[in-house]
Amino acid sequence: MAAGTVVAFWVVSLVFVLTPGADWAYLLAAGVRHRSVVPAVGGLVAGHLLATVAVAAGTAALLARIPAVMVGLTVAGAAYLVWLGGTALLRPAAPQLATPDGGPVPGSWLRQAGTGLGTSGLNPKVFLLILALLPQFTDPGGPWPVTAQILFLGLVHVANCALVYLGVATGARVVLRARPAAATVVGRISGVVMVGLGVAMVVGQLVHRV
Repeated sequence: MAAGTVVAFWVVSLVFVLTPGADWAYLLAAGVRHRSVVPAVGGLVAGHLLATVAVAAGTAALLARIPAVMVGLTVAGAAYLVWLGGTALLRPAAPQLATPDGGPVPGSWLRQAGTGLGTSGLNPKVFLLILALLPQFTDPGGPWPVTAQILFLGLVHVANCALVYLGVATGARVVLRARPAAATVVGRISGVVMVGLGVAMVVGQLVHRV
């Protein structure tokens, strides 16, 4: 692939990743709550990788053409975000480095990764944005097959996600752990954002179908 094309995609992808949304809201909460931010970031990145593979395989394009499936995916994603947001509101983020006996929080790594995967993997906007974004930077007449080009660009996007998300979560962990009151406020704001995004997803579907 042409270097200029890859650089142009990298810039567009970086702008997309730097735009706060459900991923950021979860990262802020995870950065405060958990001992390590790596599982949360890994789960979110896995969701973006899943979307990339779906686009390369043509699955996302098929889903986009079947309104009922997209509606179901949107409702499921919205319900998941509302549940996460509600949990954050009822139990605001607070530093939890270990259990009372000094060990790590039981099962926290698996829960973080699973929650991260659900947050990005059940977000239809991730699929649709990647579906709209990746093909624009491919060259059907190039030496690489289009599928290989999409997968390569997808890996560039995933790398952007990993770097930015690690920075966001680590920053939240370092800054907010020393300020418990601020951590509680940020946790509640993250909850409100996730609930708001979930409601907006459903409203958007209803408006679109009217």
